[in-house]
Amino acid sequence: MTASNLPVDPFDLVIFGGTGDLAMRKLLPALLHRFHAGQVPPSSRIIGVAREPLGDEGYRNHLREVLGQHGDSTVLEAFLQQVSYRPLDARKDEGWDEFAALIKQQAGHVRVFYLSTSPQLFVDICTRLGAHALNLGEARVVLEKPIGRDLASARGINDAVGRFFSESQTYRIDHYLGKETVQNLLVLRFGNALFEPLWNSAHIEHVQITVAETVGVGHRAGYYDHAGAMRDMLQNHILQLLCMVAMEPPASLAPDAVRDEKLKVLNALKPIDESNASELTVRGQYRAGVAEGASVPGYPDELGNTRSQTETFVALKAEIGNWRWAGVPFYLRTGKRLPERVSEIAVTFKPVPHSIFASNAGKLLQNRLVLRLQPDEGVKLWLTIKDPGPGGLRLRHVPLDMSFAEEFGVQQPDAYERLLLDVVRGNPTLFMRRDEVEAAWRWADPILEAWDASGEPPRPYFAGSWGPSAAVALIERDGRTWHEDHA
Repeated sequence: MTASNLPVDPFDLVIFGGTGDLAMRKLLPALLHRFHAGQVPPSSRIIGVAREPLGDEGYRNHLREVLGQHGDSTVLEAFLQQVSYRPLDARKDEGWDEFAALIKQQAGHVRVFYLSTSPQLFVDICTRLGAHALNLGEARVVLEKPIGRDLASARGINDAVGRFFSESQTYRIDHYLGKETVQNLLVLRFGNALFEPLWNSAHIEHVQITVAETVGVGHRAGYYDHAGAMRDMLQNHILQLLCMVAMEPPASLAPDAVRDEKLKVLNALKPIDESNASELTVRGQYRAGVAEGASVPGYPDELGNTRSQTETFVALKAEIGNWRWAGVPFYLRTGKRLPERVSEIAVTFKPVPHSIFASNAGKLLQNRLVLRLQPDEGVKLWLTIKDPGPGGLRLRHVPLDMSFAEEFGVQQPDAYERLLLDVVRGNPTLFMRRDEVEAAWRWADPILEAWDASGEPPRPYFAGSWGPSAAVALIERDGRTWHEDHA
């Protein structure tokens, strides 16, 4: 039996927001794939909850349309027999007694309550779960980001949820931590003698983390205009990636051992505030342009609000104030309507101290380790070699390239497949602890406050470009360029 097919105990997984975009695009397809792999025990139940007045069969009919592309019809029909639906309003008492009775029918099951809703509903849902004693025993609650929009609101949500679910029952999900490449980073660093001795300021010149999207805000415009790129991506996903790159070796892979080290990184981030935000950060907003081969409107046009000050792009230069990383800049950027959909971590090593090669041999470029999270998960290590053939010595910069799909002959599971089953197993390693979430907000809040205080609007950039020219200047002032070889 492979590691990916380890069995789990019977469970009930309740998706609040069961008709929403996340449930349809990610959660239910992930559960279907795990069902197909034999990891959903026959007595397990998947229950969608939302306000729409659907019945079980109405919900299943909707899922047949949505999930038809994810597998053959026989598998789908078998999966749907374990799926049901309950109409509930998180802010009203009607229907909750019947819902509680349904859940309690399987008293021995692990109970997972996935809150795929607006954070404003987290407290209402947890309050009613607690009132009906559904938070007892093997019960777990999964919180989707964003957890708050600043430190104060994050603390408020954590306090309110914590009245009904203990910290050990609370799983704050960041799906980036479930990606194969992120976990492989741990193995690359701590399972190979080659990298860890070099993983410090003596050998690494700088690190870049890019999360680029070609899409605009689309149907998420209402949410996005209240969040922006900093709250939507950088404060959570990108900071978590930074922590995985920069943390000290944990004593083991025990959940709190890993999360303790990530917390130390967040606490060591040098402050960015009104005194230096204009030098270290760039925010932008896309305008009409060409993306994915088609003309697309700008963000103000999509939103229907030409006065919006919400950023759709952020680039910044962060530093970690500790011995391992002193003087090593971490360049972070994320944005919508960029030329490519790509998420990657690029670690650039320092140049060799002296070149013995003639100037006409070619340029001696720096070694670079690139970890691709999407769209094609894998690892590239860029090395300098001799270009084969006679006629003199010529240098050539080439990658050792390992695509996980090609190397292992399988398509890697979606991150949600791994994370959902980790919740069932009670393994919180790849989830954020409360103090991590609050430490991230503690660092991000002064940046947001500095932008508000400046009164400056986001810099415009054309859809289909790599963001405002100021983002290029941010890194080129240091004599570097953004890594954009994503082939």
